[in-house]
Amino acid sequence: MPDDDVIQQLAEALSIDPVLAALLLQREIKSFEEAKHFFRPDIRHLHDPFLMQDMEKAIERIETALEKEEKILIYGDYDVDGTTAVALVYSFFSKRTTNISYYIPDRYKEGYGISTQGIDYAAENSYSLIIALDCGIKSVDKIDYANSLGIDFIICDHHLPGGDLPKAIGVLDPKRADCEYPYKELSGCGIGFKLVQAYAEKNGIPFESIACYMDLVAVSIACDIVHITGENRTLAYFGLQKLNSEPCTGIKTLMEIAGKKERVNISDVVFSIGPRINAAGRIADAKHAVALLISDDVLNAGDIGALINGHNAERKGHDQTITDEALSMIKSDAALVAKKSTVVFNERWHKGVIGIVASRLTEKYYRPTIVLTRSNGHVAGSARSVYGFDLYEALSNCSDLLTQYGGHMYAAGLTMPPENVLAFIDRFEEVVGATITDEQLIPEIKIDAEIKLSQINSKFYRVLSQFGPFGPANMTPVFLSKGVRICGQPLLVGSEHLKMFVQQDGSAMFECIAFGQHSWIRDLKQDRPFDICYCIEENVWRDKRTLQLNIKGIRQAAQQ
Repeated sequence: MPDDDVIQQLAEALSIDPVLAALLLQREIKSFEEAKHFFRPDIRHLHDPFLMQDMEKAIERIETALEKEEKILIYGDYDVDGTTAVALVYSFFSKRTTNISYYIPDRYKEGYGISTQGIDYAAENSYSLIIALDCGIKSVDKIDYANSLGIDFIICDHHLPGGDLPKAIGVLDPKRADCEYPYKELSGCGIGFKLVQAYAEKNGIPFESIACYMDLVAVSIACDIVHITGENRTLAYFGLQKLNSEPCTGIKTLMEIAGKKERVNISDVVFSIGPRINAAGRIADAKHAVALLISDDVLNAGDIGALINGHNAERKGHDQTITDEALSMIKSDAALVAKKSTVVFNERWHKGVIGIVASRLTEKYYRPTIVLTRSNGHVAGSARSVYGFDLYEALSNCSDLLTQYGGHMYAAGLTMPPENVLAFIDRFEEVVGATITDEQLIPEIKIDAEIKLSQINSKFYRVLSQFGPFGPANMTPVFLSKGVRICGQPLLVGSEHLKMFVQQDGSAMFECIAFGQHSWIRDLKQDRPFDICYCIEENVWRDKRTLQLNIKGIRQAAQQ
C-alpha cells in the first residue's frame, strides 16, 4: 500500500492530523494496533528475560551462591550506566543476603572495565562470585585470571563482543551473535534489570518488588544515549513515572539539589541528574554515586548528595576553564582553524572532563575533534565526531601510533606515548581530510515535517507528547513552517538567546524561544517573512501552561 494511503488510513483510524500519522509511519507504525501498542506502553510489553542467552546459567549460579552463603561482589563501570546498574542489582540481592558488596574501579588508576586490581580485591576478601555490569564483554584475559583464582563471573554487558567471549559462567549480552533476545539496545543497567527480573520470575517474587528500581533504569537509558525504542521505551516510560511520583531517596535528593520541581523528562535526566552522578567518578570516587543511589536514609543521602554536587561544581569549573583555553588555542592558530579536524593537547588538563570539552569544541567548529592530556605517563584522549563520519575507523588508520583505542562511530577514547603526539595530530588530519566530505562539515537540522502554524493546537500537542519518551531513534519531531512573520519586536534573553512571537497567515500568535541565535535580532522585521524549524513544547510559568516553539533554525524566506 502506498505511504500516502497508509497515512490517510492511520489518520482516520486514530482521529489525528495526517502529519502525526506520517510521524508514526516514520517509526514503522502502520496500523491501529501498532499505534495502540506504541501510544500505550504496558509492562506486559517487556520480553521474557530467559530468552537471553545464558540467563538460566546465571540465575542457577546466583541461586547456588545464595544457598551456600557465598560472598558476592557487584562490579560495575564508573559512569551513570554502570553505577545505576550496580545500585539496582546490589539493592535487590542485598535484601536476600548479607554476604554482598560492590566495587567500582578507579577511573584514573584502573581505567575502564574489569581490572586485575578488582579481581585481586575479590580474591583477598574471599568473594567467589562477581557479577559484572556494563563491562566485561571483551575482558577475556581478566576472566581467565579470575578463573585461575577460583572466582566465577557473570557478565551483564551491552557493548559489542570481540572475537572470543570471556569464559564466564554466564555472558548476558543481547549483542552476542548467538543470542536470540528480541531487543538488542538495552543499557547496561537494563541488562541488570533483566537479571533481577529473571531471578524474581523463577523464585515467585512479584513484579512490584522489582518495579521500584525502574527509575534507575530510566536514568541509565537517558544518560547512556541508547535507543528509546521498543523495550527501552517501555522501561523509560515507567521509569519516568517512578521518577515523577516516588523516586528512590538518592535520585530524589539529586532532583532537589538540581531544583527540579516540575515533572522531569529524559532531557532533564541527561542535563541535571546524569552530570551529578558522573561527577563522582570524574572528580573523586564513583563509589559515592552508588552509596547515594542505594541509600534509604534521607540525611545520609543529603550528605552524599551535597558532596557529589560539590564535585559537579568542581567539574563545571574544570570544564569551563579547559574549554576556554582550548578555544583560545584554536582561535590563535590560523593553521588549526583551517584544518578539517581539531586535535588540542595540554598536559595539565583534567582527564575527567576532556570528553565534555571535546563535545563543546565539536559543537563550535563542527568537525572531528580530539582533546588530549597527560595521564599516568601516557597521553590520553577523548574524541567526538560529526554526523556521518566514522571516528573509530579514522582512529584505526592511526592505530600504529596508539597504545590503545576504543569506542564507536561518534565517540571514542585513546592513549598513546607522549612522543607520538605530533605525528598523530598530522596523521589524524591527513586521514580526516582524505575521507570526510564537505557536506559532513556543515551542521544539518533534520526536519520531520512541514506544517502550518494553524495546525498546532492542544490536541495536536497532546497526541505529539504521547510519542515520548523522546531520545535516540525516537527524537522529538522537528517541524518546518515557511513564511512566518514576527509580531512586535524580538527580545534578547541573557546575552545569546531570543524571545519573540510569530504568526503565519492569520494563525494564532506563538511564543518562541531561540537559544544561541541572538545574531538574528536585527534581521527579524515585521515586513520580512522568514522560515523557522522548531520543536513544540509546553512552557509552564506561574502555573500557567502555554505552547511554545523552541526554534532550532531560522532563515530568510525565499522570494516569491
